[in-house]
Amino acid sequence: MNNFENYCTLFVQNTTNKEGPISPPITSSASFAYGTPETAQDIFSGKVKKPLYSRMGNPTTGKLESLLAQMDGGVGAVATSSGMGATTLAVMSIVSAGDEIISIGGLFGGTYSLFSETLDRFGVKTHFFDVDDLTKIKNTINEKTKIIFCESVGNPNMRLPDIKRIAQIATDAGVVFIVDNTITPLSVKPLELGADIVVYSTTKVISGNSSALGGCAVFRSIKDGEDKFKTSRYKDIHKFIDKMGKGALIANAKKRALRDFGMSASAHASYQTILGLETLAIRVQRVSQSIELIVNELNSAEIKVNHPSLSQHEHNSRYKEFYPNGCGTIFTIDMSTKEKAFKFLNNTKLATITANIGDNRTLALHMASTIYSDFTKEQKEFLGISDGLIRISIGLENPKDIIDDFIKAAS
Repeated sequence: MNNFENYCTLFVQNTTNKEGPISPPITSSASFAYGTPETAQDIFSGKVKKPLYSRMGNPTTGKLESLLAQMDGGVGAVATSSGMGATTLAVMSIVSAGDEIISIGGLFGGTYSLFSETLDRFGVKTHFFDVDDLTKIKNTINEKTKIIFCESVGNPNMRLPDIKRIAQIATDAGVVFIVDNTITPLSVKPLELGADIVVYSTTKVISGNSSALGGCAVFRSIKDGEDKFKTSRYKDIHKFIDKMGKGALIANAKKRALRDFGMSASAHASYQTILGLETLAIRVQRVSQSIELIVNELNSAEIKVNHPSLSQHEHNSRYKEFYPNGCGTIFTIDMSTKEKAFKFLNNTKLATITANIGDNRTLALHMASTIYSDFTKEQKEFLGISDGLIRISIGLENPKDIIDDFIKAAS
């Protein structure tokens, strides 16, 4: 079975029960009764695996976490209230004031703001590089570097990182490598390529229907013998390794981020996300097939399209080699001016104008006037945001309908 077929079976078989309620139960409780003080003590110490308090984990959310960990081959996962919650949890569970981060590629605006503004206020410095600045990245790593971070696909600049090479740089330097895989669940497997942590906005492709805000961080296991997390660079995590072994990164994330920042997933959102998982493989496969057809037809119609599957894209060979299952739901159209971009958006009949991506329906947004409206000219140039740039997220509609609609909208 190919990857998509394999996950079609895995998800629909593992989200349900063979006896009793078929739909996963929603545990709508903020707190849990422990029964005895002895049990309470054992739950808080970690000796007994029962719910402690919903800020630290909920049975419905736990089901989602186990499915997402299985999807990526992680030792475990921590679901959060949003995608930014997942990124914040992964990062804040590792860094302290005085540490440094290396961020690679075009970034979602919220992530860029977190790194460039919020973390900077707390004494964590971030260095930003293009995906191909590998020599500069190597030379920037120092004893303060705690994280190398990248997106599996630049959102929205559509540049593709060589995840394997970046992972090797991180491994050689003994630095944690985090990949935001929001756009490419199932299509890209970052942990297999050498990443340590994978983060998602499950609101997007995984959920697929705009009904549930959520995020998740998936963690690899701590290795027997040598492991970068056992070095002095990550001494704050050693106590969790001593106590929890292979699952130490889960305990570290919950104690050093989830407990205190409270970006906890709700049971209802977790339930809705589980339902989205049941059709994820089918949806990802369809969109991957549709998007190549759409961008080729739009390109032939002389619309300025940016997607790595096009021969003129500078990362086309990388796309063919490392992205055999596609690179997600998005591409961009550059209409050259804001006025022409607005005209296109007002003319399109199919696209829904919204800031979301990865929905079952096709979405579109003018980037410079919305998500990146308060960014400086230099920041926009670095992130690939031009005045006429429209980000498109392809849905499940007939691709021919999308092509016809977009060509008419652009005329």
